[in-house]
Amino acid sequence: MTLLLPTPTRRTFLTSVVAFGAGAAASASGIRTVGATPAATGFAIAFDGDALIVGSEQLLRRDDGEASTPLRGPAGGNVLSLVTHKDRAGRIAAGLAKGGVALSVDGGRSWEARNQGLPDAPVTAVTVAALSPDALYAAVRGDGLWKSDDAGRSWAFAMDRPWLEGSERDTMALTSVDLATGMGGIWIYAGTELGLTRVPDCFCRWQDVQPGDAMDALVSGGAPVPEVPLPKGEPILALISAPSLPMRLYAALPSGIWVSEDAGVVWAQRSSSRAQALAVHPENADHVAALTRDGLTQTRDGGRSWSALANL
Repeated sequence: MTLLLPTPTRRTFLTSVVAFGAGAAASASGIRTVGATPAATGFAIAFDGDALIVGSEQLLRRDDGEASTPLRGPAGGNVLSLVTHKDRAGRIAAGLAKGGVALSVDGGRSWEARNQGLPDAPVTAVTVAALSPDALYAAVRGDGLWKSDDAGRSWAFAMDRPWLEGSERDTMALTSVDLATGMGGIWIYAGTELGLTRVPDCFCRWQDVQPGDAMDALVSGGAPVPEVPLPKGEPILALISAPSLPMRLYAALPSGIWVSEDAGVVWAQRSSSRAQALAVHPENADHVAALTRDGLTQTRDGGRSWSALANL
């Protein structure tokens, strides 16, 4: 059944953008807002072709160079995560604070619940398999990683949450990376409150990102450390692989926006701005949008320079 909600006004949506910016600024300055968690104050962005979809309590669609259009959002509270696939134009999956996962096939204009079998808990992150557009992955807060092979119509438990420093950690960001060393070329990378981890699609075990043939490392149990890793102990607020250049990853941390050209072995900082969400254009790995405490920004040169997004 397709669920339609009243279309929000641009004024209502932009008010939520301002509210998010104030919250991010407070967090960056060390002020803690009581009750504010990533699962309660989420904000997500994704490219659908050239259009940028921005979502939280409301949704907005901004076609390249055009004014923004408010959209009917899915039922289920705040949108915590959005994901698209370059081979499925118009199809958007959303992870929700309530209601599991919702799917749109018309660019965000209408939505259908796709939560059959999922636990009743916030979906903090959602991604789609790089080589299989109908394979979705959802990180459920307090539970683990779930997988659907039929675009969310049914779900099965795939993997416990990552075990880091003595306990399970919730996943804050997910992305699928097309790597020859994965099972069928698919790796699932996860950003947690303590850093980056990943698992191949066999769901053998979570492991550190490392150089060389990581499948051999799974067999041997060895874990060579990355050559230039992300800053130790920082949470991964957003994480995404470039569809047109899969080895390139972008990550948002409190220290800024980082980029890797070799699937996470070597990282370089490209911005000191704290971003809550990232999106990369499906055909241009250098074109990235970021939601920072100053609002939406973009780069068209892989993060070397950033500018405010106009016409929001």
